[in-house]
Amino acid sequence: MSSESIVTALFLISAVVAAGVLISAIFPAIYRTADTFGSVSHEADTKMRTDIKIVNTYADGTHAKIWLKNVGSYRISTVELDESDIFIGAVGDFERKPLQSYYTLEGASNNFWDPGETMSIDVDSTKLPGTSGSVVYFSIVLSNGVRRSEEFTRS
Repeated sequence: MSSESIVTALFLISAVVAAGVLISAIFPAIYRTADTFGSVSHEADTKMRTDIKIVNTYADGTHAKIWLKNVGSYRISTVELDESDIFIGAVGDFERKPLQSYYTLEGASNNFWDPGETMSIDVDSTKLPGTSGSVVYFSIVLSNGVRRSEEFTRS
């Protein structure tokens, strides 16, 4: 009778140890998967709430000025703007420049491009077409991948 109790206790202890080993092996994988889904969900939410609109453009000589409005519901930090790029020049012959040096947030009182606020971009480029009436290509790519492009006629 006591041998049956000992065998039952050993089986119970073995089952508990096996369950512990199984949980400790599977839990990190479950945690990483949940963390990955959380990150992907956050990125998708940020992209869906980010929307910008090019509202006005002007180019003359080697200088261009572009105004954009944040029409989304996401406030974009100046750190994110500093990591963004602009492309400007003639169609098929343009250059990439970091946005960091060329933008001004008009009316901003904090370090964010809030919804409804306007940004102006003043940029000089030797790639702008030389003749009046030529088509200028402009594109902005934010650090989260949101992109807007415009082709406009040079003055």
